[in-house]
Amino acid sequence: MNPDAPYLGRNCATPYPRSEVLRRWLWLLVQSTLFRWSPRPLHGFRARLLKLFGADIPAPGQVVIFPTAKVTFPWRLSLAPRSMVGPHVDLYNLGPIRLEFGANISQHCHLCSGTHDFTRWDMPLVTKPIVIGANAWLGADVFVGPGVTVGPLCVVGARSVVVKDQPPRMICAGHPCQPLKPRPDPV
Repeated sequence: MNPDAPYLGRNCATPYPRSEVLRRWLWLLVQSTLFRWSPRPLHGFRARLLKLFGADIPAPGQVVIFPTAKVTFPWRLSLAPRSMVGPHVDLYNLGPIRLEFGANISQHCHLCSGTHDFTRWDMPLVTKPIVIGANAWLGADVFVGPGVTVGPLCVVGARSVVVKDQPPRMICAGHPCQPLKPRPDPV
């Protein structure tokens, strides 16, 4: 093959300024030590560490975030009171991720707010925000892609792949995820 032939990723470079790369390295150090090693019940402590690194968390003592959760960029994360990030959740927040009041992200979920423009050889980063609505619940091992909004009181079944917005007050599941039936009001 011709070594000068075009290839995906050609001439690509980090889209982040050096200051943000250094900030991310510092966060990785804190996340892999203080955050990860903190005892499981210290959710408020981990929320305060995230807030120290720029996360929008108005009430750190009212947020649940497990020590095995991973956050790529704390300064692009917003956690409303009573929201929960479960064990081994990966918040790959290249773009903003917001959990509204009472949103619940179960174990091993992966929220990815970035992708690449594959129509270009240099494949530049494309980010779109993810919003998990008030009192919505993502079951175990759910994947949520860039630009998705999960509506308030929506339930997303385990192992679903969510690549489009899901409506409020619905039980949704599948690959790709789709609404299946209305969610009854919790009692």
